[in-house]
Amino acid sequence: MKNDAAQAPVVVLGGGAAGFFGAIACAEATPHIPVILLEKTGKLLAKVRISGGGRCNVTHACDTPAQLVAHYPRGSKQLKAAFQQFGVPDTIAWFAKRGVALKTEADGRMFPATDSSETIARALEDAARHAGIRIVTNVGADAIRPLPAGGFELKLSGAGSAQLGTTLRVSRLLIATGGSPKSANYDWLRALGHRVAEPVPSLFTFNVPNSPLNELMGVSVPHARVTLAGEKLQYEGPLLVTHWGVSGPAVLKLSAWGARRLSELGYVGTALVNWIPAYTDETLRPWLQQFRQENGKKTVASNPQFGLPQRLWRNLTAQAGIGPETRWSDLPAKSQNLLMELLLRLPLAVRGKTTYKDEFVTCGGIALDEVDLKTMQSRRVPGLYFAGEVLDIDGITGGFNFQAAWTTGFLAGRAMASLTPALV
Repeated sequence: MKNDAAQAPVVVLGGGAAGFFGAIACAEATPHIPVILLEKTGKLLAKVRISGGGRCNVTHACDTPAQLVAHYPRGSKQLKAAFQQFGVPDTIAWFAKRGVALKTEADGRMFPATDSSETIARALEDAARHAGIRIVTNVGADAIRPLPAGGFELKLSGAGSAQLGTTLRVSRLLIATGGSPKSANYDWLRALGHRVAEPVPSLFTFNVPNSPLNELMGVSVPHARVTLAGEKLQYEGPLLVTHWGVSGPAVLKLSAWGARRLSELGYVGTALVNWIPAYTDETLRPWLQQFRQENGKKTVASNPQFGLPQRLWRNLTAQAGIGPETRWSDLPAKSQNLLMELLLRLPLAVRGKTTYKDEFVTCGGIALDEVDLKTMQSRRVPGLYFAGEVLDIDGITGGFNFQAAWTTGFLAGRAMASLTPALV
């Protein structure tokens, strides 16, 4: 298929959050230029629809770019200027303009007021349709060839290519194909001269096959600290005991910040859990001594302390060798010392990882120093843009990865719209 030079389309590869946002931003700014969105699969906005348990954690309540960038293990410094151009308030306003109100939960996560991800998906699809974007599914680009006079030639495959032909010439190209755990899946981008930060998983839970907590599935603690023994990696937050090990924000955030190091370790190590991070050895011991003096007749195991769930407290006291009838006044010093150790540093032998629900996130992708983060344009290939998780950007859980998608997609789309069509 050969396009007329004046009508060479802008093409977006990827029908996810970043791809839709980029296509919409471009099409709304330049209604005279055709914009085509190509999705390799038959499903559009798949991650949007399943995220947040079907509620879609759209973004996170952060007042300033400085607050926002603190939640990105990869890309934090580089994204600050981008978030100044399009940040959380802009995301809220964008959806509000299209009839979608967002609400903020106690932990800062923001969801559609309807608590349905379909609300977000429909808003994006409606905006794309109103902007005149042509969406074609089941079509992928097998190869991208930059043209001497500018623009690109795409070699297409898949059932959807019947609508466009096997060759498509485009003026500008946005790649928003998402992240991938396989390095080989970036080879087609390496072929364009781009360096790729090797992909490794981020945002995962810990498998603990021989966990001393295996009887406590479903027990959660609102504030714990998880440390990787021998490493400078630790994070605080809610912790959840699962049938395979431990999860919850404390673990997920640790996995994100330590993604590369954990990959190097083969996801094998010892996680130390501090169930009461407000205490240290120096403050916990005198507290226990005082408590014993005032509550000597009470049994240890049946009187949970520090707001810990009863099942967890009983488990920890049993691990410390404290019988169910042992009173505080009769507690041996050795048992008290062991209980202290378990409260402050319970060791869990991590032997692998599990993806968090269906929200797979990768650490890695197109190296950020090869992209102009103000426009998302490649510094190596003029007219080529990137957005979303295909970049070496990833955030912790809480809506940060979607915010990066909205921001990078919007900036790429606006930048593509500001250029005149390449003569192809």
